[in-house]
Amino acid sequence: MNEDQVKGRMEQAKGSVKEAAGKVVGNKNLEAEGKVDKAVGKVQAGVGDAKERVKDAIKRADDRLSE
Repeated sequence: MNEDQVKGRMEQAKGSVKEAAGKVVGNKNLEAEGKVDKAVGKVQAGVGDAKERVKDAIKRADDRLSE
């Protein structure tokens, strides 16, 4: 797991907490902020996932060339 994956998933969790808190206290701004944080986290985690896939593909290609 790389840094983007970790930070993205943490941002998603933070967003979920904010969104839930906003719903509980009736604060639409906090709820909206939570939704934005979740979306940002999802994108960042996706970037991290893509980086991992590329890294794995390069490693597999390198392993094949080393055989």
